[in-house]
Amino acid sequence: MKINSSLAAPDLAEPIARLWDYSAACIDSIEETCPPGSPSPVFTIDGRYTAQGWTEWTQGFQYGSAILQYDATDNPKYLALGKDRTVRLMAPHVTHVGVHDHGFNNVSTYGNLLRLAREGRFDASQGEIDFYEMALKASSAVQARRWTPTQAGGGFIYSFNGPHSLFADTIRSLRALAMGHKLGHVLMDEQDLKVSLLARLVQHAQATADYSVYYGEGRDTYDVRGRVAHESIFNTNNGCYRCANSQQGYSPFSTWTRGLAWIVVGYPEQLEFLDTLDDRDFESMGGRSTVSGMMLMAARAACDFYIDQMPADGIPYWDTGAPGLASMPDHIDRPADPYNSYEPVDSSAAAIAAQGLLRLGHYLEAHGDAQTGKRYWQAGLTTFKTLLDDPYLSPDPAHQGLVLHSVYHRPNNWDHVPEGSKVPNGESSMWGDYHARETALYLQRIIRDEPYYTFFGPTQSTS
Repeated sequence: MKINSSLAAPDLAEPIARLWDYSAACIDSIEETCPPGSPSPVFTIDGRYTAQGWTEWTQGFQYGSAILQYDATDNPKYLALGKDRTVRLMAPHVTHVGVHDHGFNNVSTYGNLLRLAREGRFDASQGEIDFYEMALKASSAVQARRWTPTQAGGGFIYSFNGPHSLFADTIRSLRALAMGHKLGHVLMDEQDLKVSLLARLVQHAQATADYSVYYGEGRDTYDVRGRVAHESIFNTNNGCYRCANSQQGYSPFSTWTRGLAWIVVGYPEQLEFLDTLDDRDFESMGGRSTVSGMMLMAARAACDFYIDQMPADGIPYWDTGAPGLASMPDHIDRPADPYNSYEPVDSSAAAIAAQGLLRLGHYLEAHGDAQTGKRYWQAGLTTFKTLLDDPYLSPDPAHQGLVLHSVYHRPNNWDHVPEGSKVPNGESSMWGDYHARETALYLQRIIRDEPYYTFFGPTQSTS
């Protein structure tokens, strides 16, 4: 990536405002064609959102987007929409025992509403606040119960594939456990065993850092620092690690860039969460510095890989080892080309990663390393600036997507290839659009000197 070192957050104020204008039209259109009771929208085909059965993980992004729209614009229409749909439709996600996606669905809806209520952005009765808190507590415990112990003595939240499967994605669903812990909740297991949600959060983060993220230390032939394996496979009989794997990437030994992006954003936001806790919370885990050091090591490795391996404008192709890239030998030396004839780009990975780069930069600056932090911060601004312009941000009122050129599952051939093209392009995804909104809100609050945006907001510490 060619980092623009002179770019400043206020330079993006006007295109961010334009994003919110386009976003409102997208939300309105999706509500017309995907009303309550219809399958959850996942990605667009010919500009219209459609469902794709695999696992139920995008409905929280649909209604969370309305809540973010209110947060950014103060338009009460979108608060009413987000509240109504959360109360009426999201309860099954709270107790969904079959997915690793609680941080996606429930923190994006109940969590955003609780955050705004605690910020005083709308009048909420104590009963309403209690309702949001109870949903988040239940969600955190259900997610934490989806647990596989490892031979090393820790464990991980296993993916929808089953107890053998650790996904890189799930680092972002640690949001759910963090919210539960901040609200004073625990998981009650067999024989009234009280399981710490914070301990499970840290153990999952440790397993992900150990097995999903590479550090250039000779782990295998393809051990490049910052590379990410989408899936890690374990023997469930004894918790022993077996091998790397990938569900949506090209191979276990290349890097699916959206999996990388989840790592890029997941660790920095958890580092911000750790800063809200008391030192006593870490006494059984080797101390605060041990836990934060583990997360920071993983975050920096993944962010450095992103900066070093992505195209000049920060927009990645869907996998760093995608075979068609051999026909584009200079692809990282120039801006990504979503209309090429060999491999699709994935703008959703860029929308996710931009926020992680920004948060890591902010975190390091706050912790006294302004020089290093500036590199990540400027990389985040560079990436997001690209998304806020042609050919990514969509001004077309007939297209329900906000950010174009997203890819869901290239190996399964799920993504739409327009007539005359050889690879998918021109379409959007619910997670890509949501995370573009999240990153826009994050920067807008900084530009306006408003309260710093975190997923946990001003909830009270349990310490």
